[in-house]
Amino acid sequence: MGDRPEAQAHSGAEREPGAAKRGGPADGRGETTEERADRRWQELVQEIRVAQTGVQILFGFLLTVVFTPHFQGLATPDKTIYIVTVVLGSLSTGALIAPVAFHRIVSGRRIKPQAVVWASRLTFVGLVLLLATLVAALLLVLRVATHDGLALWLVGVVLLWFLLCWFVLPLWARSRHTEGP
Repeated sequence: MGDRPEAQAHSGAEREPGAAKRGGPADGRGETTEERADRRWQELVQEIRVAQTGVQILFGFLLTVVFTPHFQGLATPDKTIYIVTVVLGSLSTGALIAPVAFHRIVSGRRIKPQAVVWASRLTFVGLVLLLATLVAALLLVLRVATHDGLALWLVGVVLLWFLLCWFVLPLWARSRHTEGP
């Protein structure tokens, strides 16, 4: 997507006709609202593809566990953790697939900027639910593998790692290197 000829003819201080819909000088892209929404939608779809793959594989695996002989021998607390994990996995899958359904229903209605905002929110919720699913699944596996309190400590360390990588570091970078909300 190269620059349009009319945009190339203007300096940063000059604005082309209809530029009221273009981003301000701080955005550095000179996109219209629609162009920005298209770009943001494509970026979001790529992010969702990564997360969806992981959550769908995890969820599919979780659905098979109940049919194994070892499952029947689990203690009640472990079965409860399993049920919670499957429900979290299902909710995460739903939230991460929801932007596709959202887009399909509102496509062509000229509300892509709003659709991007809602899809982004659904994706964030899906990622939080995915984090909960991963932590619950890890707790179940480590409880069965270790049979002691070490499982909670290990899960706590892994949870802190996920929080650092998924939320703390991006929020730190955003606050340090960007302006605005």
